[in-house]
Amino acid sequence: MTYDAAIGPEQHLEVSLDVQRALETCAVKLQSEFADSFDAETVRRSVYVSYEKLAAHATIRDFLPLPAERFARQQLHARAKINSTSGREMLVVLFLCNHNAGRSQMALGYFNHFAGGGAVAWSGGSEPQGEINPAAVAVMAERGIDISGEFPKPWTGETVQAADVIVTMGCGEPGPAVAGRRYENWAFEDPAGKDLPDVRVIRDEIERRVLWLLDDLRIPIRP
Repeated sequence: MTYDAAIGPEQHLEVSLDVQRALETCAVKLQSEFADSFDAETVRRSVYVSYEKLAAHATIRDFLPLPAERFARQQLHARAKINSTSGREMLVVLFLCNHNAGRSQMALGYFNHFAGGGAVAWSGGSEPQGEINPAAVAVMAERGIDISGEFPKPWTGETVQAADVIVTMGCGEPGPAVAGRRYENWAFEDPAGKDLPDVRVIRDEIERRVLWLLDDLRIPIRP
């Protein structure tokens, strides 16, 4: 597949017929969702580019079409916000960490839980790898927050440009520099390789910072 520069860099990844069928199904679904913002070919290209971005870091590709659909939806929402002139778009917070597998995913889970739809949150990494840290999934489940369906993904120019607040998680992620954005750098230990009690400490620190951010942004906190 090759795509034009308006969608992303040229990609040359072979896909099986089954994967292609799955991606076409995803594209049809998203075309309906974004019919007022993008034409069908733009949506279709976004699906394939999203798949290829995830496949570039994945060890197993059999189940990527569904994450690709979700990733494409995020990219299309970002582009729609960038293109909008209404000024009524919801505030977007972007959590960044190198691998997008632990700290940024816990922050995303907390933010979505407490914001209750009052704002939009995304996450990404410069070097997304593997799967979500199982320890992070386990300790968040103890708080009644399920992040098991999340997946490591790269941040993109669209998500950065659409974000109003960009939060790095103290993991050396340089983060993009975009004028007019609010930046936060939260220094948390890496939960990778740690026992559950240590990951719980990190989890609780992230919760406190997310609650502080929501309060500072004047976003109502859901009990």
